[in-house]
Amino acid sequence: MPILAERLSRIKPSPTNALTGKVLELKAAGRDIIGLGAGEPDFETPENVKQAGIRAIRDGETRYTAIPGTTALREAICGKLKRENSLDYAPDEVIVSCGGKQVLYNAFVATLDEGDEVVVPTPYWVSYPDMVLLAGGTPVFVDGREEQGFRIAPEDLEAAIGPRTKWVLINSPSNPSGAAYTADELAALCAVVRRHEHVWILTDDMYEHIVYDGFSFVTPAAVDPSLKHRTLTVNGVSKAYCMTGWRLGYAAGPKELIRAMTVVQSQSSTHTSSISQAAAVEALNGPQDFLAENARVFQQRRDLCVAMLNQARGLRCGTPEGAFYLYISCAGAIGRKTPDGATIGDDTDFVTYLLESEGVAAVQGAAFGLSPYFRISYAASNAELEEACRRIQRACAALA
Repeated sequence: MPILAERLSRIKPSPTNALTGKVLELKAAGRDIIGLGAGEPDFETPENVKQAGIRAIRDGETRYTAIPGTTALREAICGKLKRENSLDYAPDEVIVSCGGKQVLYNAFVATLDEGDEVVVPTPYWVSYPDMVLLAGGTPVFVDGREEQGFRIAPEDLEAAIGPRTKWVLINSPSNPSGAAYTADELAALCAVVRRHEHVWILTDDMYEHIVYDGFSFVTPAAVDPSLKHRTLTVNGVSKAYCMTGWRLGYAAGPKELIRAMTVVQSQSSTHTSSISQAAAVEALNGPQDFLAENARVFQQRRDLCVAMLNQARGLRCGTPEGAFYLYISCAGAIGRKTPDGATIGDDTDFVTYLLESEGVAAVQGAAFGLSPYFRISYAASNAELEEACRRIQRACAALA
């Protein structure tokens, strides 16, 4: 008799994590691989943040903390939300978790009953639908089509909402597409949600500070304050502050929801590292000037890759508003044959071909719910990116 739970049959391992493992395996075997699959900045954690973590260790801040996070950190989060997003929250309306992923998981476990629905725009971050399924819910997909800049339209959101809808998930700027919503575009989506009093907004703002060309980031609860009591605003320090390994995300929302998420967390991780929390206080309260400089470097890399990939035969690449990803159409490569005579049948075949023929690791669009595309991360050096793009151009030129 199998010991595994039936619920595991609903989900699959993270494709991006699987790719990272494959890249490490190939590199260990001596292959020359350029990995463009990982979703983390290549910049170091700022020195003042590192030193705050070291001080916390030296000062003995190594004990258990309050389950939803230290008071100092929750106050820093409230200050950040007020200062940058014009949102007023109290510390008991904030929870800190082991990365943004746990924040989302806590929210779904705390709110979803079997059969409840979550509207998930495509292309989506790979973990969204599986976390919904693991919590007993049902993801309902709405296509953010390429011709709409990978953003969903209000009428499509309206059509997706039903009596069992609990959440509408918004990720702006987006992983994997880099698409970001303007204030007017968010207001139109909020107007749809406002008409359905049983529906809440879960907004993933993790890439808030990585935007380009003067784009002005906004978050739903600030765009439509009438929905603040039905919004969970999720963020963290992993991307903007280059702290992926510190594992710290947070959320702000109505006190009752935060209390329920805290109960869930009390029976899993309890809290994230006390050291990470001390470092995050410094990240949020300390100097912020490096954020704009990092975004400037990322924008240069974006422009480099967009220009080179649009020269590759069969590829089409738009210019996203934020994050550090490109979501590239490989429709022109589908149906073509590799030099070995194999047919490229879909985007999974295409990224497999890139890896095997040229040693470039990318993620297939199927992993994000919208094909035929593939995602690359340009969180890499200019030299690596130029070489990767040249290899992709060469691979595309070799298709018959």
